[in-house]
Amino acid sequence: MPSFISGANITDLCKELAENSAIAPHLYDKYHVKRGLRNSDGTGVVAGITNICNVHGYVLNEGEVEPIPGQLIYRGYSINDLVENVEAEDRFGYEETVFLLLFGHLPTKNELQTFNTYLALKRDLPNGFVEDMILKAPSQNIMNKLARSVLALYSYDEECENKGLENEMRTAISLIAKLPVIMANAYQVKKRVFDNNSMIMHPVNYEENTAQCILSLLRPDRQYTKEEAQMLDCLLMLQAEHGGGNNSTFTCRVLTSSGTDPYSAYSSAICSLKGHRHGGANHQVINMLDNCKANIKNWENEGEVADYMRKIIRKEANDGSGLIFGMGHAVYTISDPRAVILKKKAFELAAGREIEAEFRLLETIERLTPEVFKEVKGSAKTMCANVDMYSGLVYRMLDIPDDLFTPLFAVARMAGWAAHRMEEILTSSRIIRPAYKAIAKERDYVKIADRK
Repeated sequence: MPSFISGANITDLCKELAENSAIAPHLYDKYHVKRGLRNSDGTGVVAGITNICNVHGYVLNEGEVEPIPGQLIYRGYSINDLVENVEAEDRFGYEETVFLLLFGHLPTKNELQTFNTYLALKRDLPNGFVEDMILKAPSQNIMNKLARSVLALYSYDEECENKGLENEMRTAISLIAKLPVIMANAYQVKKRVFDNNSMIMHPVNYEENTAQCILSLLRPDRQYTKEEAQMLDCLLMLQAEHGGGNNSTFTCRVLTSSGTDPYSAYSSAICSLKGHRHGGANHQVINMLDNCKANIKNWENEGEVADYMRKIIRKEANDGSGLIFGMGHAVYTISDPRAVILKKKAFELAAGREIEAEFRLLETIERLTPEVFKEVKGSAKTMCANVDMYSGLVYRMLDIPDDLFTPLFAVARMAGWAAHRMEEILTSSRIIRPAYKAIAKERDYVKIADRK
């Protein structure tokens, strides 16, 4: 029996769907629709109030957007201060950042030690989970496996529908602890099943913090330097939170507002982050860098680099999108504080190594992009490098596989999602429900015998 969904039949039906779904662009202006929940000047529509994070990249001066150096503020503390003080004390800061985001204040020394111990003890996955959920159902995409695994943990939790705040917090901390382990196991299985490589799965070392745990689980010999672990720790701090309006966090808040369970809300956030317009952007930067490396003979020649960038912007090179990936941000204008911090620390770690040349090529692309865009497109828009410009190359420098770039983003951001879910539960009593303007005209029903 021929399948209904096959060949020309489905092709024709999809063409009809496209025709029936078409919306004339002028209608968005006619009905004052703010596409993407963005105002006409690119700023976000205010949809809520938060105590958790401030992403600040411009001020409104007499109704006009005025660019300023970017600021990222966690619970009132500048990310620059958080990173600089951790670095000055020669210690790790991600767990302290998680505590700050979840509970609203910096921990004391004793509180931090207790929290670190609790996180370490919560890393273990339920009995049989790795075998049943990861080994028996491998995935080529680790983000997909992270989302499914988080959703599956619901079945292992006897208090899965307990919406009490204390239980919500226990669930959140448990997932923050477990996500690195799920990621590492999913990657090892992916290597074995899809890449035909050896699978090495280490047990959890309870003495290691999050950054150390990740490197230890991924490396066959479990060896890493303190500098490498601190570099990864810094990246986790920078990506732990970025306001309530980013796509994945807003997704988490939308699901939370419906009253659903935490596993469903966090799984949905991971699915959002997977998208190439969101967390998947660091892959595009790396792909663009590889393309530039292959097509620019002299990476130190700015004229040659600029020539190739013109080709990219004219859609004659790279992926044909016309975009310089890693440049520009919805909020930041003059600078993205995450990119500034990451770039500085990355160059320090890369100094004297072969990969330093690749960082310098990225830096050249960053520096030339605004003027080349202005030349080719006639656009004088203020733009800066975002965190994705350098994060992928930092991961490569740490010998982290490309498959894990976006999953590591999810591992870091789990803290921010949890903080926003808790805030939504505590401060909001309404389901999030924006309106859509319906433009379909009413039609008379046609009996099936008369349809053509």
